[in-house]
Amino acid sequence: MDVTPELLRQLPKTDLHLHLDGSLRLTTVQDLARERGIALPADDLKGLRDILEVGMECESLEEYLRAFSITVPLLQDAEALTRTSFELAEDAHRENVLYAEIRYSPLLHREGGLSLDEVITAVERGLTRARDQFGIRTGQILCGIRHISPESSLELARLAVDWKGRGVVGFDLAGAERDYPAKDHREAFYLVQNNNVNITIHAGEAFGPASIHQALHYCGAHRIGHGVRLREDEDLLQYVNDHRIPLEICPTSNVQTKAVPSLAEHSLPFYLDRGLRVTINTDNRLISGTDASRELWVVAKQFDLSLAQMVDLVVAGFKSAFLPLPSKVRLLEEVFARLQALGIPYAQEISRRRRSNL
Repeated sequence: MDVTPELLRQLPKTDLHLHLDGSLRLTTVQDLARERGIALPADDLKGLRDILEVGMECESLEEYLRAFSITVPLLQDAEALTRTSFELAEDAHRENVLYAEIRYSPLLHREGGLSLDEVITAVERGLTRARDQFGIRTGQILCGIRHISPESSLELARLAVDWKGRGVVGFDLAGAERDYPAKDHREAFYLVQNNNVNITIHAGEAFGPASIHQALHYCGAHRIGHGVRLREDEDLLQYVNDHRIPLEICPTSNVQTKAVPSLAEHSLPFYLDRGLRVTINTDNRLISGTDASRELWVVAKQFDLSLAQMVDLVVAGFKSAFLPLPSKVRLLEEVFARLQALGIPYAQEISRRRRSNL
């Protein structure tokens, strides 16, 4: 069976590294701006797309992040947050994403007077509506911001603890990586660790293996966001592999932010050869101009991956989800049933192997 864009679209998928404020529909950007009287840098969809879909013109992570200065001001009230979270889940559902984790920082959505709890409530309302309407399962990941302050991260960590089991499934540290070490925020991570909250941290994207080391050993990360520079430290790579710590790879974004010079030079095939647990994700669907199916096709085509390898990548996403084990097992059973229904001949064997190796 050949690997094709259509087949990849039909595969059951996850999207575990997905930013709400970087994944709005372009038409929704226009609607929200018009309704709230916010001027946009372009009036037409093409002009707006050229500005917001950073693409290959981006020179750095910092430049990539500037696009958020357009989207974030649109997300300062409950109606906007509910609408965009619902639409994001709907878009993911339309391409057979069965489970998505949507991350954002509530700190960035208070200009309209919302409390932090009201921000989380508004997002959860949209995600719940999408679940009820489409069946897609989702979870929220709250993000501390490296360059704001450790105190603000601690405040968000308390929120993550309070909202555990009510929609929030994890805690993250995002933002400019260079010059803002994760260890400065370790008090926040100590709090979430001691309350059994899942942790993922952006690391090894704009800075080297030392950033990943801090995420793991100072902050207790269970997954690493990006991690493309892990290969520069063989001993640390072996530790990550031995402990089956998943990497949240976002291929298109990694090239756009210059985390890697080009897709051909991406660490992904090296990680696959070494047997690391790798997941494929979108990062920012609007700003990177992508979706989960396209990201799978990009790596399949670039690295000539087989269907078996693509299925392994898909299954790794479900195995890495921040879900209780019984829920994860049930979801995997659904995944294997869907693979078999698609006629993937070795789906049954994959099912046997994966059940015993979560």
